[in-house]
Amino acid sequence: AHQTVALAGAIELLHSIVDDIWTVCTSANTNLGRARLEAAGLPVPKHLVTANHVERGKPHPDPYLLGAERLGFAPEDCVVFEDAIAGAAAAEAAGFLFPLSLGAEGSCTIGGNLGTNAGGTQVVRYGNTRELCLGLEVVTAQGEVWHGLSGLRKDNTGYDLRNLMIGSEGTLGIITAATMKLYPQPAAQLTAWAAVPSMQAAVQLLGLAHQRLGPGLTGFEVMGQFALGLVDKHYPQLRVPLWKDTPWCVLLENSDSENEQHARSQFEALLEAAMEQGYASDAVVAENLTQARGLWHIRESITLAQAQEGLNIKHDISIPVSRIPAFVAETDALLAREVPGVRMVDFGHLGDGNLHYNVQAPEGVDGQTFLRENEERVNTLVFDQVTKFDGSISAEHGVGELKVGKLPLYKDPTALAMMRAVKKALDPQNLLNPGRVLA
Repeated sequence: AHQTVALAGAIELLHSIVDDIWTVCTSANTNLGRARLEAAGLPVPKHLVTANHVERGKPHPDPYLLGAERLGFAPEDCVVFEDAIAGAAAAEAAGFLFPLSLGAEGSCTIGGNLGTNAGGTQVVRYGNTRELCLGLEVVTAQGEVWHGLSGLRKDNTGYDLRNLMIGSEGTLGIITAATMKLYPQPAAQLTAWAAVPSMQAAVQLLGLAHQRLGPGLTGFEVMGQFALGLVDKHYPQLRVPLWKDTPWCVLLENSDSENEQHARSQFEALLEAAMEQGYASDAVVAENLTQARGLWHIRESITLAQAQEGLNIKHDISIPVSRIPAFVAETDALLAREVPGVRMVDFGHLGDGNLHYNVQAPEGVDGQTFLRENEERVNTLVFDQVTKFDGSISAEHGVGELKVGKLPLYKDPTALAMMRAVKKALDPQNLLNPGRVLA
């Protein structure tokens, strides 16, 4: 009962945090902090608390921590914010990049991204949300607040509580603030679209792109012909390129620190080598930002197009990149044999081994009937194959409630026992997001 009251008090505190909009600034005094926020073009809150106040132990309920001193002058440092849109916009206005990019970026929050360890399209270069985080503030199940927003790169003073909380889906604590990494804005960013003859060729092109572009490779997406056909069918105005005569297409992004001419020469040399070696049969490079956004919009419209086509069985899986061609070939054939007529909506982040491996009902079959009769069997077939190829049944979407019953079947028993021990220690009454992650 005491813990329930404490948690209720913590939630009430969170509500007051949002109402007051406190901010912690890295400056030593509030006037200097206010001036630096203004100079960086960032909003100045009505209450401003300095880092010195925090060090003296004064309360600092701060969903918006804008480190203006570091944001304005040190590209390798960090900024802290709660709202993904406002935070990314503030970083961009100050000349920096917050590289988390995913389909829900127009509505998601940093807290949700951290709770699920969200991925997205730039993981190949910048990593998941976990790799973008340097510190957290967390309210525990006992109503206590852990202040871990320091942003230190090195701190070996015990267990890594930050990474324990990230990806826990709200089952171990409530994330109320975070210190996130920023990067310099690239001098140029180019996008290319290539037709490839096979998934193996796509993987080989990925390897070649790593060799030629190095850290400049910030996106590498793969899309199957049927998936692109759905976009062409339901959104013909998007004008999908090169898809009709090839089984796969890839979308590449090159972020260059020098200039556009350098980036374009790199891209053209890469694609020329790819075609010479048989990794690509044709390719186009976006000539301007509008064309680049159009290509990305096609990729992002696959999910909408498959929804227009009807209900389908979705899988968010990860496989070692080198084994993806064999997984796709073998599992596609298995499903075609076991569930005749199914249509495969294969696409995803090939650069980091994450596939959205979705199964559409056969042509003319009612989607609800298909799911009712086949979902459990299809999930088992796919997850068994994922395990066979040393993959994960949830790459970036988490376990949540839908996969909680599957986890014991595919997770190492020792790992599960450790997870349950952590949950029992931090939330013994199971107050936080019960029924998720662990049954």
